[in-house]
Amino acid sequence: MKVHISTYGCSASQASAEIMKASIRDCGHELVPEKDAEVVVINTCTVKYTTEQKILYKIRELGEKGIKVIVTGCMPEVQLDDIMHQNPNAHILGVNSISRLGQVLDSMNSANGSVKVFLPEPEGFQSVPRIRFNSNIHISQLSQGCNYACAYCIVTIARGSLRSFEPDEVVDDVRRAVKEGCREIWLTSQDNGQYGTDKEVLLPQLLDMICKIPGQFKIRVGMMNPFSVTPILDDLLDSFKNEKIYKFLHLPIQSASDSVLEAMNRYHSISEANTIVDKFRSRFPDMTIFTDIIVGYPGETDEDLKKTVEWVKAYKPEKVNISRFTPRPHTKAWVLRKIDSRIIVNRSNEMHEVCESVKLESRDCMIGREVDVFLSKPAKQKGMMARTDSYKPVVIPECDLEPGTTCRVHIYDATPGYFLGRIVV
Repeated sequence: MKVHISTYGCSASQASAEIMKASIRDCGHELVPEKDAEVVVINTCTVKYTTEQKILYKIRELGEKGIKVIVTGCMPEVQLDDIMHQNPNAHILGVNSISRLGQVLDSMNSANGSVKVFLPEPEGFQSVPRIRFNSNIHISQLSQGCNYACAYCIVTIARGSLRSFEPDEVVDDVRRAVKEGCREIWLTSQDNGQYGTDKEVLLPQLLDMICKIPGQFKIRVGMMNPFSVTPILDDLLDSFKNEKIYKFLHLPIQSASDSVLEAMNRYHSISEANTIVDKFRSRFPDMTIFTDIIVGYPGETDEDLKKTVEWVKAYKPEKVNISRFTPRPHTKAWVLRKIDSRIIVNRSNEMHEVCESVKLESRDCMIGREVDVFLSKPAKQKGMMARTDSYKPVVIPECDLEPGTTCRVHIYDATPGYFLGRIVV
């Protein structure tokens, strides 16, 4: 059959898509563009209402065109009825069940009605064939699920409680990727900081194990919540000293108001988040900070928003993912009284303006500097995409070096998305 995969959401979803693409190929089916597909696999995300609605429309539209649909990712775990309402003939693959895609494809022609496969535990996520979105980058998923219950978050409900993958399995997965030529390793999960709290090896120890793998590669440690970082902070700082680890921290604060954080059931105060950022920047002055902020959470006041705006001005994160609050089904926040949408839009616009100003200030500070960079992958337009030790993106237009090598560059300009550099001879 001719099959297309359409993927939404986080890097864990991207990793699942890579595994499923290889499974389609290895089962003797053909990967094609969506316009040529007989079957479309929709790898879903349900974090945001707008994404959910886009996906539901696609599920219905494909069915009306007579194209077979397999729905996987988070949505089947929490919104199965919505999916089947849009397309009663849709086939379902649970979020833990991506290894069974070939089985579903093979049974579609003979099955009466919809095929549904839900596994209670994750299967086939490591040391398996992949078709990567970039041959130089490997996404290694560390765990499935989360042991916390933020009031707005549907992902915990969709993916269940934390199941950390065995450390030796993770290390073998990364070692295999490095042997296959990958030069950048992305460690991902719903919250990397929780890794191993259900086992004996925690994240700092896992990082130390991965760093011992021979080869020229860099590690990007993905999102960690403040409440999961605090218990391992000192050991994590020590692990980050390794030159293989990018000095990059994705730490979602969501709000700088303690009253809002309490309402969100976030398990941390803003002072605890500040301590983490302060300690990382004290140890690694060029540390790159990413964060996430939700604007317009029920009960948020103008004063609460002001605290978050002032936090951004003070801490100057290089990137802020701003989300307007939308209630998600099955969450505690689903029943809360919402703030007027016009107020949320105004607050979102104000936050965007502040973040853009901070971003421009940070960008200007880089121009004129000479820095060492690690070549990650070919750039989209021309040359090579490189990363500084703190994961800042630098495009080198004139470059004939290979991914996995290092060089020194002069930063001479910047675009909204990356810096421009030339090699210093």
